[in-house]
Amino acid sequence: MSNSPPNDLSIAAVERETGLSKDTLRVWERRYNFPSPGRDGSGERTYPPEQVEKLRLIKGLMDQGHRPGKLVGADTNILRGMAAQTPKRGRTIVEPAEERDDLLHFVALCREHRIDELRRELTQCLLRSGIYRFVTDVIAPLTTMIGAQWASGQLAVFEEHLYTETVQVIMRNAISSIPAPDTATGAGPLPRIVLTTIPHELHGLGLLMAEAIFVLEGARCISLGVHTPVTEIAQAARVHAADIVALSFSVSARPAHVLGALADLRAELPPSVEIWAGGRSAVLRRRTQSAVKNMDLHDIPAALAEWRRRVLP
Repeated sequence: MSNSPPNDLSIAAVERETGLSKDTLRVWERRYNFPSPGRDGSGERTYPPEQVEKLRLIKGLMDQGHRPGKLVGADTNILRGMAAQTPKRGRTIVEPAEERDDLLHFVALCREHRIDELRRELTQCLLRSGIYRFVTDVIAPLTTMIGAQWASGQLAVFEEHLYTETVQVIMRNAISSIPAPDTATGAGPLPRIVLTTIPHELHGLGLLMAEAIFVLEGARCISLGVHTPVTEIAQAARVHAADIVALSFSVSARPAHVLGALADLRAELPPSVEIWAGGRSAVLRRRTQSAVKNMDLHDIPAALAEWRRRVLP
């Protein structure tokens, strides 16, 4: 096939949409004859929407502990039923009682594709609340609600993406408006913090939320964005003389990948560079690692204050 339908996705887009690596997709194609991609005019793999939906279901069930060999050959409707019935082991899903009524309006704007209104009303909320409360009391719980609605099929992928892009713009503007720290105030040392995610971790809103609070607290932040190889993270930390490497892990992060990346990064960084990890990955709470500091957004101010006390001569 030389030309793929216009709705088909490239292999890079499928990797972003599903969290499955390109290598995994190619291996499954050889081993299980699924997925079964077409080809575009350049001979690159393309995937129709129905295959992408099935891949997303498979990835979710794998995160719950199912083996891919038993999933790939199953009908999509069977996979949907399994996803609805299987306990969400190792995942944090928002229950109805956790939904905040005051945030449901923003979810409705997203579902109704009223993106200009969403951006305007969130910006007004930011101006009323201030950056810290906007991040911790609005964007953090709202992002969890949006993710849960996407996972349950109440929001389409493109609607979740519209929300993400809207919040990224607002957060970037907010961060750029924070004045540079004044070294003459005697607030203490100003830590240099590299922020990023590991390979195959493509969710960046957690990074932006953390960066906003770090900058509010006087830190100097170097953001690498998402999906950064461990060796590159270590190199960036050396080049920028970082004091801390801050990583964000989403609820869909594979536990083995999280723990392996943290161990590899710790081995590549000098002992003086601390690793701080946050996000909704359950493995961060199940496994305590002395070489990694686990924290929530609310913990950041106290953690930075404690860091300053430790490094003061």
